[in-house]
Amino acid sequence: MAGFRSLARQVRDPRCDLALRRYSLRKCLERFAPYGHRATWDHLCSRAGFDPEDRSVDPARLVAALDELEEARAVWLAYEVEFAERRRKEKHDGLRRPGSVDDWHRMTWGGFGVAWCDDPRVHPREPLAEVLRRLIAALEREPGSSCPVCGGARLVWRHDLDHEPSSGPVCTECGILVPRPVLTPAALAESRRARLLVSA
Repeated sequence: MAGFRSLARQVRDPRCDLALRRYSLRKCLERFAPYGHRATWDHLCSRAGFDPEDRSVDPARLVAALDELEEARAVWLAYEVEFAERRRKEKHDGLRRPGSVDDWHRMTWGGFGVAWCDDPRVHPREPLAEVLRRLIAALEREPGSSCPVCGGARLVWRHDLDHEPSSGPVCTECGILVPRPVLTPAALAESRRARLLVSA
């Protein structure tokens, strides 16, 4: 099975058939898709300026989409290296029990669904790398009461998400499943109340 870098080379290779180049970009999302496969694909298509169903995409647009994906992946991989180093140090210092950020991180190892968007058409508009930088910054500071990506204050608890965890606070503005560790207990409780009001 080809890895991310091998697939990225195929996307860039002008000797490859256009269908293979598009297919290889889609396959990259099996290795790294911050919003989930479908939402990340929709995001990349809209940012690079081609329709998700377009089978004859301008190769320059495919490469632009890949560039954005690679930049975001570099941001996430750097975070994972720092995370692993921190955990090693904590274990060395006798802190064996992981915290809530660690629990969340285990479910997103490799970058799949780190900013999960259950509705593939509703996702942040900013570049993927910027979204991940904001999310990482939120994970590294004290919990807050709003979405770490867009600053939206309206979070609604959703159940039956096509992701793990299958329920949690979703930002009604940018569509991400907000990681629980970045929110205060009061913000989490408010998102649960908002769900009850929406369903009532």
